Amino acid sequence: MTISTTSLSDALDMAGLGGQVHPLRALVPGARCAGPAFTVRFEDAERPGAAPAANYLEDTPPGSVVVIDNSGRTDCTVWGGLLTAFATHRRVAGTVIWGACRDLAEIRALAYPMFALRPYMRTGKGRVRCAEVGGVVRLGEVEVAAGDWIVADDDGVVRVAAERWSTIAAQSRKIEAAEERILADVHAGIPLAEARRRHRYDHFKIGNSHD
Repeated sequence: MTISTTSLSDALDMAGLGGQVHPLRALVPGARCAGPAFTVRFEDAERPGAAPAANYLEDTPPGSVVVIDNSGRTDCTVWGGLLTAFATHRRVAGTVIWGACRDLAEIRALAYPMFALRPYMRTGKGRVRCAEVGGVVRLGEVEVAAGDWIVADDDGVVRVAAERWSTIAAQSRKIEAAEERILADVHAGIPLAEARRRHRYDHFKIGNSHD
């Protein structure tokens, strides 16, 4: 599945829906992921040093995207090289963190799709603990439920509600097909404005969900 976040964002705009996550960014250039969300929520540890390591990855289905809500904290991490190695072994599609990760060189060496607010070296052990798995989490202003679709690439991260996925994905493919036809026309020497008109590109605009 190679739908881009840009076409998904346009399709969400057309339907009057949100889901674009700001300002998460790709930490491994060129790596992308798509799949159902496996949600994990962290919270502050009650006592320093009392929080055990999170073992939720044992239950993460292959092909899913791990979505971690660490309340946007960038002063400690909830993901690193060991989890990346294990996630790769389990064929997890990628990880999205509302917070920070570390061991970026190891993550990049595995070309593992990683999206977060920033890298930072300080561990979350004893600072945060895993509070819930499989619940609703937040990526900034965007809520993510387990099973919602996550698509992430160099342009950012998009969430599509599970019940909307088939419709939004289909509209995204229409947008991409129109753009491919426009590009072909431009390469053939047709003016851009004419190519846009021929393929009804202005139809793909905010609030226009009708064919």
